[in-house]
Amino acid sequence: MDNLFTEIDKAAKHAVAPLAVRMRPRTLDEMVGQAEAVGEGSWLRNAIENDQLSSVILFGPAGTGKTSLAHVVAESTKAAFVEVSAVGGTVSDLRREIDAAEKRLTLSGLHTTLFIDEIHRFNRSQQDALLHAVEDGIVVMVGATTENPFFEVNSALISRSRIVELKALADEDISLMIRSALEDARGLAGRYCLDADAEQAIVLLAGGDGRVALTTLELASELALPTTGKGKARITEDAVRKATPHRSLAYDKNKDQHYDVISAFIKSMRGSDPDAALYYLALMIEGGEDPKFIARRIFILAAEDIGNADPQALLVAHAAFKSAEVIGYPECRIILAQAATYMALAPKSNAALKGIEAAQSEVRKGPARKVPDPLRDRHRPGSEGYGAYLYPHSYPAGWVDQRYLPEGLEKGCFYQPGERGWEAYRHEAAAKDRPL
Repeated sequence: MDNLFTEIDKAAKHAVAPLAVRMRPRTLDEMVGQAEAVGEGSWLRNAIENDQLSSVILFGPAGTGKTSLAHVVAESTKAAFVEVSAVGGTVSDLRREIDAAEKRLTLSGLHTTLFIDEIHRFNRSQQDALLHAVEDGIVVMVGATTENPFFEVNSALISRSRIVELKALADEDISLMIRSALEDARGLAGRYCLDADAEQAIVLLAGGDGRVALTTLELASELALPTTGKGKARITEDAVRKATPHRSLAYDKNKDQHYDVISAFIKSMRGSDPDAALYYLALMIEGGEDPKFIARRIFILAAEDIGNADPQALLVAHAAFKSAEVIGYPECRIILAQAATYMALAPKSNAALKGIEAAQSEVRKGPARKVPDPLRDRHRPGSEGYGAYLYPHSYPAGWVDQRYLPEGLEKGCFYQPGERGWEAYRHEAAAKDRPL
């Protein structure tokens, strides 16, 4: 139970807290940029305003307001609010809070909202410890995660919760947060003026992350020029760049963004767009992606999507992979870029992929087929009755009409060459029923 002394203690801590903490919204109306999640008519807004919240998992990128929204719940509902961080929390911590919540409910009828930050970091046994408490209504769980909960959170826990997704903030949302922080008494209290190009720089560097935007603003204010005639210090673009020289990238090498970006990279090369391929390559490099992982994907694409339309692509991809192994960053980025643009510009064919898939399907599902006698191994008794094998090099064209496929399978049943690049020559030859 809070008293005068705890309130004074909270106020003292708040006064020295980072700007991003001081500017946390206190009401739903102060939430920025999440109209779909908490706007008028949304399930979550109605649940909070009517104090009828059930367990919910807030899912979205960093800096979108998940923790802030949890604190709005604390301020807007009558339930006791307790917090456990999955970073350092244990099963014992959870059970202690659940036991305390059960006592509150039994003795005074007071419900408890249990906020779990980074819930995806809890292992399965820790998540399982929550199940009965959530199911029996002992606690209303509010979980926050940057990862897709359907992959990272126990399915039983998901089935007992509502999933609410928060989106990355738009540029105009970031600008609104910045301007509010400049003037609000909890923030910079009107002591600074911000140049227009400085505001644009903060928006760009934030990358949709509100926390990064406010942190950058606070750091830049420490480098502001002396007060002007209006009594305000001036925050310039140069101060912003010095405070945060690199843009914040929403890229996690092992999670959703990782898979989204590599997927876009592959599809851009397959779609013959070298500019898009370079963009996604740059995202991965700046995000610290393993160059061997990138090179492996290029290697696979060379066979899967280019194949014999340009057999040279496989050699280029192999060279890129070796460079990633023996050279590494920063130099191998150039070789990766060359390989990626080569793949994007190369003629495309997936005939090899489709061919092996069709052949494997036949082997798995078709009847057992006998190797034609002329092709069978000759190192066994009775092989003289197999019939003559026609040696192609004994013929002027280096080719002779001869059955290679087992009976029941005919030419073109698996490999159907395309009409682009080197493979087009084989396409023409197939039409004439002979090789070039």
